Amino acid sequence: MATNEPTQDIDFPLEGVRVLDLSRVFAGPMCAMVLADFGAEVVKVEHPGRGDDTRDWGIRIGKTETTYYNSMNRNKRSITIDLQSPEGLKIIHELLPQFDVVIHNFKTGGAEKLGLGYEQLKAIKPDLIYCAVAGYDSSGPEAKRPGYDLVIQGEAGLMALNGEAGTPPLKFGVAVVDLMTGMYAAQAILAALFQRGKTGKGRLIEMALYDCGLTVAGYYGLDALQLGHDPERYGNAHPSIVPYGMYEAADGPLIIAVGNNAQFDKFCRQVVERPDIVEDPRYATNVNRAKNRLELSPMLKELIRAFPRDLLLERLKAAGIPCGRVAGLHEALTSERTQRGRLVQEMPHPVVGTTPVFAPPYRLDGRRLPIRNAPPTLGEGTREVLQKLLSLSDAQLQALKEQGVLTLPED
Repeated sequence: MATNEPTQDIDFPLEGVRVLDLSRVFAGPMCAMVLADFGAEVVKVEHPGRGDDTRDWGIRIGKTETTYYNSMNRNKRSITIDLQSPEGLKIIHELLPQFDVVIHNFKTGGAEKLGLGYEQLKAIKPDLIYCAVAGYDSSGPEAKRPGYDLVIQGEAGLMALNGEAGTPPLKFGVAVVDLMTGMYAAQAILAALFQRGKTGKGRLIEMALYDCGLTVAGYYGLDALQLGHDPERYGNAHPSIVPYGMYEAADGPLIIAVGNNAQFDKFCRQVVERPDIVEDPRYATNVNRAKNRLELSPMLKELIRAFPRDLLLERLKAAGIPCGRVAGLHEALTSERTQRGRLVQEMPHPVVGTTPVFAPPYRLDGRRLPIRNAPPTLGEGTREVLQKLLSLSDAQLQALKEQGVLTLPED
């Protein structure tokens, strides 16, 4: 795996923007991580005892991190503050004027109860951009329901479009609703920052997991509305393009994506050596192939199964037909392609020496945005951040620690 690289000469688009990340688990932390990747200074506020819930999910790394936590929290600093204590709330209110963005995912009404609602914080920082992530519409009857990715996948119909026909509804392999909500929230914040640069005004942004989950359905959702019922499920195949999906070669799976009739002609003649198939009017056009897929698909599967995978891939690439190996996750993460792109990098860790961290997927001016900070240990930045931004002395910090308001890095 690649090691981290220097960042001094990178021109980060969000340099100078400060973000107070009061969120936990996935959607909110994902949003804050996107902003951090682009150069924002993100301070993650965590509970002094347990930290973010995901510090206890997945495979343990060191004393306070896990694989779950690390996947959503690179490029941040962590401070510990008890938000339910008057002293903790006072710290947040005193920090606020130095921050541009606040992100949280408390249940609807929870932030206000703590003294962290939009109107409460806007009174302190009038041009604040405030992003609240919840499960459901804050103005609807379900406003106070907790939002969980798996529940939303079920309610938004996503599980119903996943998997093979005739099988039970199937969730996505990752928390897709949380991930997409985080991305949508980051987009909204970026738009608000852009507008604030012109008007000087802040914005209240509200993101609901259900809203974003429904949007993920995309063209399948519009198909359902046109049909008046759920579209058929095709598993790894495409609903309207044939052949397009995962196929088993003689020695392993591969993806074949024949996108047009010219490609299908080459597929039949150059790849599987069956020109008679494309010459058959039932299969000459994609419309007809889709119409006659019940006859065509089994035939193609048997043909493909007769060839070694590498030979098929060689022929497909020579014919200009999109294709690829189906890799295991570990295989993909350790592949030459991943290493060449520096997509996974080893970052220093105070307990285990180094730990792998995903690099940001963004490239600007021909360079991938680097990892500036590894996912932080719990409270690693409490002393430094509060001394820098609030000029708290060691004695003041020690007193707050003794009151249980915060922890310090050596704890």
